[in-house]
Amino acid sequence: MKFHEKSYGRSGPPLIILHGLFGSLDNWTTLAKEFALSFRVFTFDARNHGRSPHSSVINYEVMAEDLRSFLASHHLDSAHLLGHSMGGKTVMQFALTYPEHAARIMVVDVAPRSYPGKHDTILDALCALQLDRYQERKEADEALEPSIPSAATRQFLLKNLARNDDGSFRWKMNLSALKRHYPEIAGNITATGKFLKPAMFIKGGLSRYIVDDDRAAIRGMFPKAIITTIKKAGHWVHSDAPEEMKELVFRFFG
Repeated sequence: MKFHEKSYGRSGPPLIILHGLFGSLDNWTTLAKEFALSFRVFTFDARNHGRSPHSSVINYEVMAEDLRSFLASHHLDSAHLLGHSMGGKTVMQFALTYPEHAARIMVVDVAPRSYPGKHDTILDALCALQLDRYQERKEADEALEPSIPSAATRQFLLKNLARNDDGSFRWKMNLSALKRHYPEIAGNITATGKFLKPAMFIKGGLSRYIVDDDRAAIRGMFPKAIITTIKKAGHWVHSDAPEEMKELVFRFFG
């Protein structure tokens, strides 16, 4: 599977960034360009997301294998890894499965556990949209508003709309596969063992994705984990607090 990717910078240690559910590599473009001052930065769309290929399978085992293939295709023996939400779980799965290929890892606002039902409302609302009825993106936005009141969330989700040649809308992401396999995406990572290299977990202070009860599980798998909170950020830490995020990346991976 060949993934849609972008890279930034020509020198420094390699840093690979993995986006979250419903996202794409574009979510990290601004920060990736900043990171490129010190790193060779790679971003890519996960399977069933953005402009990467669609697949009938999506879970953390195959996404960890996707990451392994990505490193191999770029002749990278190891790299620093940064993942947000679903991407963070992929990073954890990969680091536990292939620790020799992960230098340091940073996981943004997610723990190695299940989050049942977090996105059921969103998935139901997206699947209920009849895209052939809409001429303008605003119409889809208005149709989603009763189920998804947050304008910021709707704006994020509707970045997944693309135009067909005839002007009609389609989803870039493989929405049917994401809905079908959502229990696996929301579930625990399946890798076991310990990752004995440095790890940092970043919690959004306004988010409940990492709670106090998660600390023991995190440190059980990642004994050298540092858990830090960015107080003013929600789940999308890199969007809510880009300067704080940038500072942590340079300090931890530098």
